[in-house]
Amino acid sequence: VQLQASGGGLVQAGDSLTLSCAASSRTASTYNIGWFRQAPGKEREFVATISWDGGSRYYGDTVKGRFTISRDNAKNTGYLQMNDLKPEDTAVYYCAESDVWIATMTFEYKYWGQGTQVTVSS
Repeated sequence: VQLQASGGGLVQAGDSLTLSCAASSRTASTYNIGWFRQAPGKEREFVATISWDGGSRYYGDTVKGRFTISRDNAKNTGYLQMNDLKPEDTAVYYCAESDVWIATMTFEYKYWGQGTQVTVSS
């Protein structure tokens, strides 16, 4: 499975942005999708994950209530809707896939996308 993250950009604090994670094959629909982010000089941080069927979601504490993870298996695509963005959300965002639930650690993910930059100005 190959993953392609997209949708990043430069926004202002308080704005919204939606990231997409497109998978190369329908096999991807059998995996849980996770989003992580990595700011310069920091470790990769868990953001959110959604189960293979979209029925369950789990969020990191720093984004709970502001971000929403979703997926469309018919399109082999996952999404991360980010609202009320803050400067501290600035990072490279990665999507990944895992067969573990609930997977919040990077080593639990089997496939990774290349990352998309999100920059939030104050």
